[in-house]
Amino acid sequence: MAGIVIVGAQWGDEGKGKVIDLLAENADMVIRFQGGNNAGHTIVRGDVHWKFHLIPSGILYPGKLCAIGNGVVIDPKVLTDELDGLRAKGVDLSGLRISANAHLIMPYHMYLDHAGETKLGKLQIGTTRRGIGPAYADKAARLGIRVQDLLDEKILKKKIVAAMEPKRLQLRPYAKAPELDLQSMTEDYLTYGHRIAQYVADTARLTWDVLDSGKNVLFEGAQGTLLDIDHGTYPFVTSSNPVSASACTGTGVGPKDIDEIWGIAKAYATRVGSGPFPTELDDELGATLREAGGEYGTTTGRARRVGWVDLVALRYAARINSLTHLAITKLDVLTGLGPLNVCTRYRGAEEATFDNYPYHQTVMHHASGDYEQLPGWDEDITGARTEEELPQNARDYLKFISDFVGVPIALIGVGPGRDQVIWTDAGRATYAARTEGVTA
Repeated sequence: MAGIVIVGAQWGDEGKGKVIDLLAENADMVIRFQGGNNAGHTIVRGDVHWKFHLIPSGILYPGKLCAIGNGVVIDPKVLTDELDGLRAKGVDLSGLRISANAHLIMPYHMYLDHAGETKLGKLQIGTTRRGIGPAYADKAARLGIRVQDLLDEKILKKKIVAAMEPKRLQLRPYAKAPELDLQSMTEDYLTYGHRIAQYVADTARLTWDVLDSGKNVLFEGAQGTLLDIDHGTYPFVTSSNPVSASACTGTGVGPKDIDEIWGIAKAYATRVGSGPFPTELDDELGATLREAGGEYGTTTGRARRVGWVDLVALRYAARINSLTHLAITKLDVLTGLGPLNVCTRYRGAEEATFDNYPYHQTVMHHASGDYEQLPGWDEDITGARTEEELPQNARDYLKFISDFVGVPIALIGVGPGRDQVIWTDAGRATYAARTEGVTA
């Protein structure tokens, strides 16, 4: 068997969807393990751009088992809209499964999310205001409503009443909102339940069965390591754990079921929302990089902050996740930029320097990148399909990243297309050994 976890190794938006789409071809099951519709994956196949918000990226393979695990929070309206859109395009949904234990985003969660951000003013975290944080808060407070509750009207109504009671004061400004009417909310969510009932399953047991039969499971993460609620730039983080350990808790498998952990990172860095970003380029070069990379959110459309690659943070992510391989995406975006900076340590207040990722938020908030400069390249690399076809400077850039982080590179993205990737010798051998029984 092979359990391969895919995580973001930066602040999210690293291109996980494309990598998962590639690896899913030889996987027997793809299961997402955390996050909600605050994240999105974009996959380019031919001239078609596919945008996913909750459904695992492997759904484009007919009949492929694609599960939404218990660690995900689900907005059922977003989910059913996504299902309708895929059906309209002729996508086979027979392999979709949804954990009965996954928690739901309710209308009051979105109101609370919006109110919370508004109240913070200039101190806003920069959430997507889609109710993800309040939904996870209710889960921890044992006030959450789960997918299985949609299948029992009496339980659903009781749980909604119990969940709303301690929130009445906060929800008072929205008391007349039709979405918060108990009867209409219950009826709407029962309707969602009827629409997704055919997909609801014990996804943990399903995953065990696939692994125990010697087949391959791909664990799909969302967001990125540096947005982890425990290990990221708190409080400017997401409300779940996007790190590899969450693949176990978010799906119901044990650590021994995981064989490989691949971290996806751009050849530069991006971030959405507020929070520290030591290598940010808030200038004309940054604007050029943003446009060249199409750095706008799949789910929100928000412009992303951009900057040089941060190897201090990437090395930290490698350790937190126990990364076995890296996939470096969007290398082509750096073409023609001239000399390239790579951050190898941080510089703090009073000229203090930090070789390792700071644990103290005050230090991190004042950190800026300390760089080494590498030569760039002007050659078009979008047609390269082997490492040898890359310019020497591009190969040197990748080697510098791999050597500094201490993790081999398995895949290199040189364009948005599904075929615009380079498998390195290390990546090809390792993946073949895990999925086809070939000795690396």
